[in-house]
Amino acid sequence: MTEATETKNLDRSGLATMPWSRARDLLATQTPHENLTFFVGTVRPDGRPHAAGVGAIWVDDTLYFVSGPGTRRARNLAANPACTVSVRLRGLDVTMEGEARRVTDAATLERVAAVYGEGGWPATVMDEGFTAPFMAPTAGPAPWHLYRLALHHAIGVATAEPYGASRWDFTR
Repeated sequence: MTEATETKNLDRSGLATMPWSRARDLLATQTPHENLTFFVGTVRPDGRPHAAGVGAIWVDDTLYFVSGPGTRRARNLAANPACTVSVRLRGLDVTMEGEARRVTDAATLERVAAVYGEGGWPATVMDEGFTAPFMAPTAGPAPWHLYRLALHHAIGVATAEPYGASRWDFTR
């Protein structure tokens, strides 16, 4: 289970520190069944930022997302795996920071494809990636790459009670 090794209260109004379990549990219960849009931020080779919406899911305590191999996001991650992933969950906005690495092992691809299928995207494994009857129009042709986010930090800002703002650090 992904556990924070350190938690810092970012709330300046005296509210309590939020536990990482709040964000983790929302990720586990809201993906892939709710219509969430995740945004991945990467860095271009010249240092300029790039952000794009992706379909992401939380599987077995890990965040995964898909990208077409020719997309700006995939090219940026190939050169520099550092990225952010942000999402508005029910009652909590979360930004995760870490490194995204491509996943090619068959067992993980099959497991994640099955969970995507539970959410309505009928992905199947093809050539160390995914194929499906439909994908984002900007993704290019299949196979699409799967990425795993290795968490370094996350920040949560509550938009519902109990309110608060916290930063969670994870062992690298």
